[in-house]
Amino acid sequence: MSASAEKTVPAGLEAYAELDKRLLAAVKGINILSTVSWPASLEDRMIEAYGKGQYALPEISYRKPDHSEVRKELAAIEKDAGDGDPIREYLRRTAESWRIAAEMLEAVGTEGVTAPSIQLYGRPGDAIPGSHYSNLDAAHYFVELSDELGADMADDDIVTNISSELLRKDLSKVLDEFFGQGVIAVEVDNDLTAKAAAGATRIRLRGGTRFSQYDRHQLLNHEAFVHSLTALNGREQPVLASLARTSPRVTATQEGLAVFAELMSGAIDIARLKRISLRILALDMALNGADFVEVYRYFNRCGQSVADSFHSAQRVFRGVPLTGGFAFAKDNVYLSGLMDVHTFFRWALKERRMDLLRYLFAGKLTLGDVMSLEPYFQSGAIAVPRWLPPWMQHVHGLAGKLAFSLFINRVRMSKVEAGALSSGM
Repeated sequence: MSASAEKTVPAGLEAYAELDKRLLAAVKGINILSTVSWPASLEDRMIEAYGKGQYALPEISYRKPDHSEVRKELAAIEKDAGDGDPIREYLRRTAESWRIAAEMLEAVGTEGVTAPSIQLYGRPGDAIPGSHYSNLDAAHYFVELSDELGADMADDDIVTNISSELLRKDLSKVLDEFFGQGVIAVEVDNDLTAKAAAGATRIRLRGGTRFSQYDRHQLLNHEAFVHSLTALNGREQPVLASLARTSPRVTATQEGLAVFAELMSGAIDIARLKRISLRILALDMALNGADFVEVYRYFNRCGQSVADSFHSAQRVFRGVPLTGGFAFAKDNVYLSGLMDVHTFFRWALKERRMDLLRYLFAGKLTLGDVMSLEPYFQSGAIAVPRWLPPWMQHVHGLAGKLAFSLFINRVRMSKVEAGALSSGM
């Protein structure tokens, strides 16, 4: 069935489909990242100033949206969905997360963004399920480990020599071959603040940017083969069309799955893992009172360039005051989501439940959704994914990588004496 084909709602599920349509209609105007983003022109000016040692706090003005009517409709959907049945629970929780996001965006530019962003994305000190460690502990561990492994060495083999236009042509060819001609458009956007952004049918690259082969692999495996792929599979759904859109409650699983895809496909480097972890440490700094300049200097001391340090600090302070004590918590989900997804994959492979892993790509789902909605996958009310990432098509290779990483992660390089290594040679 193509994404544009007419979908038949299974008998008895019409009420669910109607609630889902109401949900999608209600959240159509909610755009989280664009609401809290900074103008590219301001970033360029500030980066130039910071490069000269002129560390004034940026002055940001936001356009505050009015989501009052949206919040009323979402509250009504929550009430009408109720709970008990897994689909009703999915609809209720999804509407609730969008309502919290709407409240957060109405407070843009004020300290009122911090609390709902933490409610949606968590905080660095949150415990990792199944352990006595926190997300912050994990971030410290990965930064230390990356330093042990030489993450700050010169990247002689990582050359940023691919222009945005050349990469656009390259990605277009690969995606046309995988998804079909013209299913996903790749465009160059000169106003994009991130290096890249992905939707269901469009991937944007920041104009004037040079990319490396690592960037190319990450874009394919993170953006295209997870974010775009799950959105396209979500568009195939006969009942829950909302599975095509990333609701706030699924952000952690989506981003965790996307970073996990980088890991499994060999598209992640140690510097990337360090960057993800540094953002969590920076979030903790900001929440504990560090202002924008202090967070910028932290990234800079950790080896990032002036531009990268500014962009990293900007991510922490999107939509909030820059004076310290506040933060936009979205970057917390990349590492916590990765650990949750990694654990889920290990469990599913151990239990020989590859079907659950495939279901994860049927749309924008949480790990809990995959479990609770399993009966609807089996009945066909939720369609199995039409597309799977290339790395998901080789089960034995996937299992081998997970088994080896599980064991080798017990070995700390700091505990290994050089003599112990050389004695076996």
